Amino acid sequence: MKEYDYHHLHHVKEQSKSKKTLWVTLILTLFFTIVEIIGGILSNSLALLSDSAHMISDVLALGLSMVAIYLATRPPNARFTFGYLRFEIIASFLNGLALAIIAIGIFVEGVRRFLHPEAIDFKLMLIISSIGLVVNVVLTVVLSRSMKEEENLNVQSALWHFIGDLLSSVGVIISATLIYFTGFQWFDPLISVVIGGIIFTGGWKIIKESYLILMESVPDRFNLDEIRNDIANVEGVEDVHEMHFWAISSDHYSLTAHVFIDNKIQPFCIILAINETLKEKYGIEHSTIQMENANIHPHGEYGKEFLRHQEEEKSKLVHT
Repeated sequence: MKEYDYHHLHHVKEQSKSKKTLWVTLILTLFFTIVEIIGGILSNSLALLSDSAHMISDVLALGLSMVAIYLATRPPNARFTFGYLRFEIIASFLNGLALAIIAIGIFVEGVRRFLHPEAIDFKLMLIISSIGLVVNVVLTVVLSRSMKEEENLNVQSALWHFIGDLLSSVGVIISATLIYFTGFQWFDPLISVVIGGIIFTGGWKIIKESYLILMESVPDRFNLDEIRNDIANVEGVEDVHEMHFWAISSDHYSLTAHVFIDNKIQPFCIILAINETLKEKYGIEHSTIQMENANIHPHGEYGKEFLRHQEEEKSKLVHT
């Protein structure tokens, strides 16, 4: 048997736009991270160092995202029958976790700087943060455009990283300006704490989304009861049960369901109608429908209750 025959669908994710976008983003981010680390050390600015720490996480996150995209192009095999699509979600979860940990570190250092203020070279701080603002605006625009063309949770997590970076750069510029006009050094740790809050918010959002996919929950954009009703309304379907619906990655969905059917209708016609309904109305192309007879596959009390209900309906029709 050929390697790609383990599934009837090609469970790969070719995303050339996302790949090019992440390569450009990774190179620019790595360059500016080095610049910002040097600038943060020389200026002794916590806000700048906080931003550089975030940039380091960006580099790691982007590298992980690149691995996920390349793995997603590998076909399924006998061990990984869904291919490697799920690694995109694992990478996103780790990215979100990294953001949250970095944010906590910034909070801790911010409190320490409040208690023990340190001198800052605001001019160098302002120059580096201004360069960072330009870089982050460019990267945020590039990633936003990529998200409109291809859905990818890794690109979304990268976008959150750079939205945080963009706001961080603005915060550092505001901090440097306030220190220049007021002489109050505590603006630096104050801004860094605000930056930490923004970073943590983005990280939590990514953690939550990736966690729900890893737990194989029903994607938010779908209503399971509505899908169940649409399947039940297909001619020949008498009952829908044992239904499961989950996401393999950000735009690859799988659905399984058992259905009691009318034996007078050709089973293959019922399957065809169900698959067409799922594809046309919901864009679900990977579904596994098991057709059953309640007398043969009663599922315990469920099937017995279904048969009793059928008998009651027939009895009502006879009496009317």
